[in-house]
Amino acid sequence: MAEAPAVFIRILVLCSWIAVATAEYMIYQDPKQPISKRVKDLLGRMTLEEKIGQMTQIDRLVASEEVMKKYYIGKILSIIHVVFDLSVFWYNM
Repeated sequence: MAEAPAVFIRILVLCSWIAVATAEYMIYQDPKQPISKRVKDLLGRMTLEEKIGQMTQIDRLVASEEVMKKYYIGKILSIIHVVFDLSVFWYNM
């Protein structure tokens, strides 16, 4: 019975070692790499949908966790919504 924990520990160590050995090196997470290399690596990993989402800006009134995750939204516009007569504004310019 004393061998069971030892065998379990050996299996656990082996599985941990395999996980570490197969972990993918991500250049974009390495602060020692030049910025241009990191950006190129990150953009190469992103899907077209993620890239488009990062260039998209939505209003805070429609921003929700679901929308942010589903569309990979990169920016939220946060302004105070004031209703006024635009014609007066343009006339005074």
